[in-house]
Amino acid sequence: MKVETFLRVLGADFYTGVPDSLLKALVNELLHRYPHDPRHHIIAANEGNAAAIAAGYHLATGRVPVVYLQNSGEGNLVNPVASLLHPDVYGIPVLFVVGWRGEPGVHDEPQHVFQGKITRSLLDVLEIPSFVVCKKTTEEELAEARKQFEDVLAAGHQAAFVIEKGALTSELVIAWKNDYTLTRERALEILLGCTGNAPIVSTTGKASRELYELREKRGEGHGHDFLTVGSMGHASSIALGYALQRPDERIYVVDGDGAALMHMGAMAVIGQAQPENLVHVLIDNEAHESVGGFPTAAKNVDFCIVSKACGYRFAIEADSEPSLCTALAALREKEGPALLVIRCAIGARKDLGRPKTTPLENKNAFMV
Repeated sequence: MKVETFLRVLGADFYTGVPDSLLKALVNELLHRYPHDPRHHIIAANEGNAAAIAAGYHLATGRVPVVYLQNSGEGNLVNPVASLLHPDVYGIPVLFVVGWRGEPGVHDEPQHVFQGKITRSLLDVLEIPSFVVCKKTTEEELAEARKQFEDVLAAGHQAAFVIEKGALTSELVIAWKNDYTLTRERALEILLGCTGNAPIVSTTGKASRELYELREKRGEGHGHDFLTVGSMGHASSIALGYALQRPDERIYVVDGDGAALMHMGAMAVIGQAQPENLVHVLIDNEAHESVGGFPTAAKNVDFCIVSKACGYRFAIEADSEPSLCTALAALREKEGPALLVIRCAIGARKDLGRPKTTPLENKNAFMV
């Protein structure tokens, strides 16, 4: 189905959410229709943030907003749905558009399999009726489902369109980029040259995939790296839990700007705990690259200032190979918690692979 048709049937004038690769056509179209216009479209920090923004829109207008997300973000929705939106509380109607990663019977990455199994049942538990949009769904079928949702929404409930892979299409192609030239993979390669045998916790997405392939290229094992293939935004918290129990072992966390923004409170907790052995490396390309390169709010954020305000002892920034080498040399002399922001270009190798080990195998190797 053409995304223009999908949006016409939805009939909304406000959208907010977290980008998903299955919803790439939708997000591209929204960014094209509403460039730099937060009155109609906002890319949120996380799905709960999106639900709250949508609630504010409804309170101001009385109209029904749309919140889009990957199904992995349903967990971030549970609290605002149950304690804010539900008709037993404020009764705020919202239409959800959920990308169905890990759909049963469709091959996907391991972090999506269980979430895919429970996607619709979790919506059922939250009393959110859903309609699946597939490649064969017609405009008439979609319109009938939207019509059936009217009474539900009028009663202050929510409803969801669950989007299968390839169900939404668009001819619109937008190439997102920033002004930086240092690639993330090259930055990680330089970082590995300085970390020795120190453990690394890396965030979900292409950073972990590149880290895995760099270890292969260097002829090294993968036991030093915990690849956080899911749980976006929580890599730094995993590293904190580890660092506090291994105070004599320096640990690095490779984070992303979208992930850091998603659960930014983790930085305050790290600052409060004061782990002297933790180095927080934040790869900032101002984009949700792994799901299409869509922009984050990072362009307006100075993470170094934020980290110091949260209690980090040291923070430094780099945006080139020479400045990165200088920053890494400076970090050797500093106690943590320390932050290194590396500003990178958007993009990755077209032949970038995925880890060949399972998450359980990765965990077991990391704990040896």
